[in-house]
Amino acid sequence: MMKLKITLDFVNSINCADVEKIYEMMTDDHIFIDSQDQKISGRDKMKQAWIGYFQLFPDYKIEITETLENDSMIVLLGYASGTYKNLRDENNSNYWRIPAAWKAVVKDDKIKLWQVFADNSVPIEILKRNA
Repeated sequence: MMKLKITLDFVNSINCADVEKIYEMMTDDHIFIDSQDQKISGRDKMKQAWIGYFQLFPDYKIEITETLENDSMIVLLGYASGTYKNLRDENNSNYWRIPAAWKAVVKDDKIKLWQVFADNSVPIEILKRNA
C-alpha cells in the first residue's frame, strides 16, 4: 500500500473521530509528538489520548492542502480546527482553525510516528477560558 494513502487514511480516521480505526493504524511502538514537543509512546496510551482529545474537541478536523513524500516520511500541510466540547455561541468563540503541518513515518503499512507542528496558542486560550 502506498505510504501517502495510508497517511491520508489515518487523517480520515482522525476526521471521523474513529478511535478504533486510528488504533488499528498505529504501530505497537507508535510515537506521537505534539506541537509542544511532548511525546507519548505506545498505541495503547495514544488510544486513550485520542479519546480524551475528541472529548475536548469532538469536531476536530485536519484539512490537507499539500503533501510531500520521501522514502518513509510523509509531510502534510494544511489546517487544523475544532470547537471546544462543541460549545457554540453567537461569536463562535470556542472554535479555532490554525495553519498546521504533520510529519508521519509509515512502517509496515502502519503509522509509526505522528508529529504535529502548529501554533496552538488559540486552542490553549480557549481551554483556559473554559476551565
